[in-house]
Amino acid sequence: MKNKKKKYIVILVLVLLIVLIIGLSYAWLMTTLQGEKDVSILVDTIDLELDESASEGIQLVNAIPTYDDDGKEFSPYKFSLTNKSRIDLYFSLSLIDDEELINSCQTTDGSACELLDTKDIRYEVKVGDSSYTGTLSDSPVIYHGVIDASETLDCELRVWLNINAGNDVMGKAFLGKLQVFATQQVAEDKFIQDNEEVNEPKMDSNMIAVRHDGYNWVKTDKTSGWYNYGMGIWANAVTVSSSTREKYLNAGVGTVIDMDDIETMWVWIPRYSYTITSEDGTNYYGKRGVYLSDSPTQALPGEIDIKFIGTDVKEKGSARYNNTEEPKNWYTPDAFTFGEEELSGIWVGKFETSNTTQSNTNSTTPDPIIKPNVSSWRNINVSNIYNVGLKVSAEGNRYGFSQRMNSHVMKNDEWAVVAYLSQSAYGKLGNVNFINADKEIYQNKSNGFITGCSSGAPNANGSHGCPYTYDDNTRDESGVSGKGVGASTTGTIYGIYDMNGGAWEYVMGNYNDTIGGSGFSEPLTLDSKYYNKYTSSTLDEACNGSVCLSHGLSETAGWYGDYQTMITETYPWMMRGGTHIHNTLISGIFAFSHGNINGVVAIGGSFRLVMSPSL
Repeated sequence: MKNKKKKYIVILVLVLLIVLIIGLSYAWLMTTLQGEKDVSILVDTIDLELDESASEGIQLVNAIPTYDDDGKEFSPYKFSLTNKSRIDLYFSLSLIDDEELINSCQTTDGSACELLDTKDIRYEVKVGDSSYTGTLSDSPVIYHGVIDASETLDCELRVWLNINAGNDVMGKAFLGKLQVFATQQVAEDKFIQDNEEVNEPKMDSNMIAVRHDGYNWVKTDKTSGWYNYGMGIWANAVTVSSSTREKYLNAGVGTVIDMDDIETMWVWIPRYSYTITSEDGTNYYGKRGVYLSDSPTQALPGEIDIKFIGTDVKEKGSARYNNTEEPKNWYTPDAFTFGEEELSGIWVGKFETSNTTQSNTNSTTPDPIIKPNVSSWRNINVSNIYNVGLKVSAEGNRYGFSQRMNSHVMKNDEWAVVAYLSQSAYGKLGNVNFINADKEIYQNKSNGFITGCSSGAPNANGSHGCPYTYDDNTRDESGVSGKGVGASTTGTIYGIYDMNGGAWEYVMGNYNDTIGGSGFSEPLTLDSKYYNKYTSSTLDEACNGSVCLSHGLSETAGWYGDYQTMITETYPWMMRGGTHIHNTLISGIFAFSHGNINGVVAIGGSFRLVMSPSL
């Protein structure tokens, strides 16, 4: 990849210092149970040792932008991790700001140091026989895995300045430290160490796998770190215009994909089972785990347990359990069954749908596009939305999809599988860059309904607008980064956007085959695989007299305070996500409505596309 002209830029002051945190040790409880005889239960201790004696920290002074091949030749910082416990541990390594160093850092003229953006920091970490290369803007977590009892892992870390960095990095600094986190590894709760348990995305021949290098989307492949769900890096793919398709399909890994050439952007949701725990034995708000500082509540729910599974697994438990009891009662979401076929996963539109003419026409004439920084397609009735969804993979489509991709408008249960994964260890809930209330997806408050916008907060009061774009991961004045990417389902650029705010999105969820003002003709004759039918407006009875598991209705109703109103015979079509109307905060990934809110028809319903590949 050295065909790019090298930039000769002198960085006046760039100091990168890795300061290590000494190993963690959590003393667990000794409990004595009183009966006729004492029975003592001694729980083992987590004891992970970090040995930093092998080398000094990293200091790069007067650094210049560097190609990855050259950066990987830098002298490494060497350290080791030793698990002195008698139990296996899950651990993660994060490269984070060192606030103490930042507060004391001064330039030669006595002013405070200005910090580099995370997109300018590239790294390679080697742990045992594994290695990973990335950009710090991907995630503060640079590695995670499992260390067996009594095992020692030798590690190396290299850091360099992104080759794409421009002159605006001159004189800036990165002052960081390596943070080590460890917790007990439970066999059934195994947190994926690599991608072996995630079903490989099913790609059509026109699709291009992409990663973000901090500046651009670039072509990648499955051998180049395409995805890592444990780090919040969900698999992304794009399609490009017919005039540039062959160029990009034949291009090498690392080729920049020009956003002007991109027509659709997709995110892979791999097949999984889930369950929701109760911490108090009454309310099922998820588990506190290691991601919340307090017990989960409806206003600040906890982790939804997720395990990735193959197509040969289809579990039908109650999807809820008391955290002091077993079994966990796993449930495989309905969205992973398409007609009679069990899916290994689904492709979901990364943004709300727009179209080639940037218009809000109530027709199927414009072709849909899926990309950031454009106005979403609204004011289109449900029947036209439905037909637009089908034509994306119809014979002769402009995108090059085969009919086996089964494109369609997102169903309500498909919205839910994205929401549940976001509220897991593999989504924004598990992203260590966000804490407490900021675990919630940030709101899109664009009054122009621009895709990918972020207000920089979960539910932001104040004026409408787009202060942060989808790829904005810069630090604010308090040192917090992720104001733009915080609007995605992962808190990284690899998630799905516009699921809190933007426009209300129609999903194919219908009340008892009622037509309403959808534009369909009576009777409703849609194939059942293209929509969810609900037979009651009472949440606990909506699925033929029962609770609808995996549909994001009664299970997660009111989470984060999100709006909830079920569809009815009068208003029979479901909408998700919400928007900011009349200064009433009603949006959120768990919000749902029938399209008439407090007597006000939802502002311009938009929609999202999904593909259920049967390749």
